Amino acid sequence: MDINTLRSIATVVGLITFIGIFAWAYSRRNRADFDEAARLPFGQD
Repeated sequence: MDINTLRSIATVVGLITFIGIFAWAYSRRNRADFDEAARLPFGQD
């Protein structure tokens, strides 16, 4: 294996990680949790 093969593998792993985080952040299951977290700064004690 040369350095270019390792760079290619790292690029593919990074892309797959990015797509996974993107899918997790925009999944409908997490919407309620994210909406609640977004309202936290505006809550009054």
